[in-house]
Amino acid sequence: MSTISHDGRVQPLELGKTVFDFADDLAVEVPTSCGRNGKCHECVVEITSGMESLGPPSEFESFLRGSYRLACQAVVERVDREIHFKPLRRQPKILTLGQNKIHLDFDPMVTRQGLDVLYDGKVIDQYRGCIYGLAIDLGTTTVVIDLVNLETGDSIDRLSFENPQRFGGSDIMHRISYDGGPHRGELQKAIVTAVNRSIRSLCRARKFPRRAIYEIIVAGNSSMRDLLFGLDIQSIGQKPYKSKIEHEYLEGKRVSTELIASAWELGFRAHRETRLYGLPLIGSHVGGDAAACLTAIDMATVEGEVVMMVDVGTNTEVVIGNAKRMFAASCPAGPAFEGGLVNYGMPGYEGAIDSIKFCPENGSFDYTTIGDLPPEGLCGSGLIDLISELRRHDRMTPKGVFQPDNKQSEIVVVPENGITFSRADGSALAQATAANYCGQFIAMRSYGAIPEDISRLYLAGGFANYVDVGHAIEIGFLAPVPIERVVKIGNASIDGARELLLSRRQRKKLNELIKNIEHVELESTPDFFDIFVEGCQFTPMPSHT
Repeated sequence: MSTISHDGRVQPLELGKTVFDFADDLAVEVPTSCGRNGKCHECVVEITSGMESLGPPSEFESFLRGSYRLACQAVVERVDREIHFKPLRRQPKILTLGQNKIHLDFDPMVTRQGLDVLYDGKVIDQYRGCIYGLAIDLGTTTVVIDLVNLETGDSIDRLSFENPQRFGGSDIMHRISYDGGPHRGELQKAIVTAVNRSIRSLCRARKFPRRAIYEIIVAGNSSMRDLLFGLDIQSIGQKPYKSKIEHEYLEGKRVSTELIASAWELGFRAHRETRLYGLPLIGSHVGGDAAACLTAIDMATVEGEVVMMVDVGTNTEVVIGNAKRMFAASCPAGPAFEGGLVNYGMPGYEGAIDSIKFCPENGSFDYTTIGDLPPEGLCGSGLIDLISELRRHDRMTPKGVFQPDNKQSEIVVVPENGITFSRADGSALAQATAANYCGQFIAMRSYGAIPEDISRLYLAGGFANYVDVGHAIEIGFLAPVPIERVVKIGNASIDGARELLLSRRQRKKLNELIKNIEHVELESTPDFFDIFVEGCQFTPMPSHT
């Protein structure tokens, strides 16, 4: 008899049982709030193999596409095929904490006078023993939440999980398309539910009432942020790729692109007076996450030099300049370096190969894994190492052809675990690399700078903190800035969001700062295609622009 498995845990298949039943047997936590009747849409799981062993989707699953099912509705109807599944809301084993600033401009929107709790000077509650806020980095792939004490400025707890909106697509454009279809609202519901589960978890762990959360601040790209606020995001997917909010700002209907709304009315289960604050947008797809990074690196204080910030992710943002003048670009890199599109690619979980080296004497690979566990796949830093090693040892041409046998379709990386790297994998990574290449190259050229002019290159984002900078430069993933000038700043977006949660003055500074940023549309650059093709070659970016 065949089996059903999750992360190495296995159960024999039984006819008539649901995937949720097996999740119980395997001690896999799958979210639900409707009693498993299909109505809450929370128990989405990805069926990575064995979909044909399950019965047809029910009416409650009409909002799902491809390999996604509701665990409570997916019934086993055949026992002759192996089934493997994974829930969408998994917790990454790597959480980059970033820089921990000691000196903050402490000026929170929520304050206390005696037993009165005030929001912007207005009494909203009586003191419950603590005053908390949430800073959220809402990424396309990963969500990070920081629980902050608004009386002391201390970070109390920080957690992360995979963005559960993946059923709507792994990148921004697919999610925009999904939300424009018949199931609009499902993506917003999925992320709000996930945040509410985190609130419940934090309250239990730290023993405080959810009504003691009085402000939630969100840093996300334009689509992620507006989607959370329940806004129509279709204009972001169409030329000139601007959100409804940005259009209103440019038309003079708004003084800022920041958003403030009732968190309770949007479904967040905190205090009824809790406000949801969305960081201002920079332009087009360059959103509040990049703005938060600028706060984290104190861009408003940078004068007389040129710095560049690269926030690496599914949608990479690049900002170059100083407080007086900046250029920004958005690079639709896609999920190839974050666990998508590559057959054995995976996020930074335990068991992911995070560094790898080719051994020419026997043609094998030495590697390390997160948690020193048996390898399951390669995360972003491991993939960059692998490409760099293959190119350095002439095992792969600039066009992705494997050597010495140019008819070879894949390379065996870890034979005992069946982990391979194919030409199709290389193609996906080439395009992701080229997107990062284009963003940095064109932003530098637009500003009038070359890599040597950059005094500091701030490298932010999920796996970026673990990337071998030399390898990344060798394959064109990063501009050839002298390595000693590259500063890894971890999850700068969540750090910046926390600073802004704690300071009204910093919010005002940020709104003024981003007025000095000019957005560069990469696709409108006359030689964009030529630059993109060059970026696909896994060769270093030229030192001139």
